[in-house]
Amino acid sequence: MQGPTRRDSLILGAGLMLAGAAPARVPGAQDSLDALARTRGMRFGSAVAWGPPRSDTGSFANPNYAALIARDCGVIVAENEMKWQALRPSPTTFDFARFDAIVAYAAAARLAVRGHNLIWHQPKWMPHWAESHDYGATPKREAARLLGDHIRTVVRRYGTRIADYDVVNEAVNPADGTLYETTLSRALGGAEPTLDLAFRTARAEAPHARLVYNDYMSWEPGNERHRAGVLRLLHGFRARGVPVDALGVQSHLITIGADARASVSRMQGDWRRFLDEVVAMGFGLVVTELDVRDNALPADPVARDRIVADYTRGYLDVTLGYQQVSDILVWGMSDRYSWIEGFEPRADGARRRPTLYDTAFAPKPMRAAVADAIRAAPARTPQRSERREI
Repeated sequence: MQGPTRRDSLILGAGLMLAGAAPARVPGAQDSLDALARTRGMRFGSAVAWGPPRSDTGSFANPNYAALIARDCGVIVAENEMKWQALRPSPTTFDFARFDAIVAYAAAARLAVRGHNLIWHQPKWMPHWAESHDYGATPKREAARLLGDHIRTVVRRYGTRIADYDVVNEAVNPADGTLYETTLSRALGGAEPTLDLAFRTARAEAPHARLVYNDYMSWEPGNERHRAGVLRLLHGFRARGVPVDALGVQSHLITIGADARASVSRMQGDWRRFLDEVVAMGFGLVVTELDVRDNALPADPVARDRIVADYTRGYLDVTLGYQQVSDILVWGMSDRYSWIEGFEPRADGARRRPTLYDTAFAPKPMRAAVADAIRAAPARTPQRSERREI
């Protein structure tokens, strides 16, 4: 691994400067979603992005956005800065500067950090060099070395500072429920041995941590094959004795009509059956990436916000009813920075409204819906989460 460059030092220095200015959380503040979640034995948090000082990138560099994080969150997760594409520019080098800055900010703001992720097992999300890498005369050995070195290097760097890892992200193809294969997994002998090795390596390096398989098998119609594939994977993990502690339920929701109550009624049965099977295997649950794609809704923002809030409340009432849910994380706090606007804009040109706060950082009905769902959730006794307190 190469040593830090001048660029790395500048990025980390900027992160430390921002960390020094980070507002500390005020546990117990009445308007804090995290404080509310903790009364039910859970935590609340959000994804964040790195950005330079005085930038407007959806990061803690924006003081208005940092204030939302400081008030509402007890845990954060890097949106992209810990993924292979960001950390691993080549087979022999790592670039930790941006993620180090996020970790430094979190420490100053007294926020826990989730690790996301140790491998995103799809060809298009592996770095280009990994897909074209020469695995040599002993491809299985080289693939195991490459994956093992990556996980060991990352986990050792952060030690007990990170106590939750999305070890594997989105390994199931939603089209047919099969596992994706990558150049790495083909060299190693298949997807299952690759995913198993990732979890076993993470457990050996971080025996203190909760290890999560994270995926976006949603509750909307059309996700049946995806959910079935995830269940097969989880059953396989259990049968092979793979150390997986929890399922990360991304919760990128998609509205399917203006009648939120009818939508929830239509989908909750299949969703409960899915979650029942997951928890029956002994897995915990984490809501990891909550937001709402406001499809098939009127352009009027007042009407749209109300429907999104009702839809979110219905989903969380079902999902948080499972005491195995320990954390709730949204994928960004403000519409100003949501990834959805660039990924899939609305056909009518109206700006997406997928998060808890609008573009001016004012709370929307969705935030109240999340708070109400947390209040209505059954209290649970923290188990592994107690070991993750800071």
